[in-house]
Amino acid sequence: MAHANKVLRSIETDEGGRCVDIFVRPDGTFGFEEFRRDVEDGCGWFPIGVHGDGVYGSEDAALEQALATVAWLKGVLGPA
Repeated sequence: MAHANKVLRSIETDEGGRCVDIFVRPDGTFGFEEFRRDVEDGCGWFPIGVHGDGVYGSEDAALEQALATVAWLKGVLGPA
């Protein structure tokens, strides 16, 4: 069965080894998760955070929490 959440935004590091997805659930709540991949092994992305169960009322609120939680994210997005 396909994953029911819809990814609204995927923010990836320059080297392509990590990303954060901001998503909306079928019930209209939002969340985020951090992923990593080892480019050389070809197995794809796998979650490394335990953030996916957090519930936020908006895409902006999920992004704000991701910025506060995922150490490398501010460096990728730059100043607000």
